[in-house]
Amino acid sequence: MNLLEPLLDDFQYWFEKSRSLLELQELEFLGREYQADLLSRVKQAQQEVSVAKMLLLATDGQVGVETGVMMPWHQLVAECWKVGKQFRSETSSLE
Repeated sequence: MNLLEPLLDDFQYWFEKSRSLLELQELEFLGREYQADLLSRVKQAQQEVSVAKMLLLATDGQVGVETGVMMPWHQLVAECWKVGKQFRSETSSLE
């Protein structure tokens, strides 16, 4: 089994969750400009991951993704996790 495919699936999952949050909620603690920038970066990363996944599938798992390409995805996922945590913290304190 190729380890890259589940990793790409994980990226797609977290970017989709983040995109939904950023598109559906106004996150006052972020500010509109930062939220729009983060959403734009998530959309770009989703496209990059989709291309990597298509290449992986088209070559029967014979391609890889360099660490230098994946590191920004990891950093973006971590940034989105922080935003999600802050959102959950603020929403739970309102209840």
